[in-house]
Amino acid sequence: MHDASDPVTRGAWRREADTVVLDMGHVPEQVAAPFAIYSESVFVSVPLEFEPHSHPLHELVWVRGGTMTVRLADSIVTVPEGHGLWIPAGVRHSGRTTARTALCDALFDPDRSSVEFAEPVAIEITPLLGSLLTHLESGELSVAERLRAEAVVFDVLAPSDRQLALHVPADERIAPIAAALLEDPADSRNLPDWAEMVGASERTVSRLFRARTGLSFLQWRQVLRVHHAVALLGEGLHVQEVSELLGYAQSSTFIASFKRVMGATPGAFLDASAEHFDR
Repeated sequence: MHDASDPVTRGAWRREADTVVLDMGHVPEQVAAPFAIYSESVFVSVPLEFEPHSHPLHELVWVRGGTMTVRLADSIVTVPEGHGLWIPAGVRHSGRTTARTALCDALFDPDRSSVEFAEPVAIEITPLLGSLLTHLESGELSVAERLRAEAVVFDVLAPSDRQLALHVPADERIAPIAAALLEDPADSRNLPDWAEMVGASERTVSRLFRARTGLSFLQWRQVLRVHHAVALLGEGLHVQEVSELLGYAQSSTFIASFKRVMGATPGAFLDASAEHFDR
């Protein structure tokens, strides 16, 4: 690990001064036969960031007590408490976690795993699934005990109903707009300002955002801000603070925006996350 004191953006968001950047060279490249799963977890007191990398194994990564953001080639996925992200073998990704978070990671051997997903997918980390994967961290299990636990993992591992992915447009005509907003989701420049920046008409920018992301520019920025809000709330900030940091004039506007995207108010979302963490 090495400390990153500069505000360079390497993952999804601007890097905080106390962020620790993790070298993923320690991650196992295989699971010892006859087993299919290698599971581990670690508590991190500061924001943790992962440089772009990939694994020869499938990965299921999630956090307890915080939030994780993963950047893929064409999307950003926000993973709140109670959810994880399945990343197929070979898929390049980077990411970050909020401070005071337990980072949990399970690696699956592609040849011995009965559950596979061709694309990254959010997974519901139910209390049973989380307990099983924690159980598999023990080095004292017999071969039979470990194989039985792995079999149940494959039985209960399933996609979440909540897929928190935001498509990032790669079109060179609007990519600079997306990059600037990823750097600072609170940037309040309006569509004419952005269009002028990239030398295109407002109509062209609107059309490209709709075609490349399925959302209007304003919808895309709204979802981006809510993704960032989930991370800020996970760091322990109050709703009013998050609202102000994201540039909302009134917290009620932020709450309404959050509910449109997440299906719950920030308070209800935090209560649900805390309930899941306490189970």
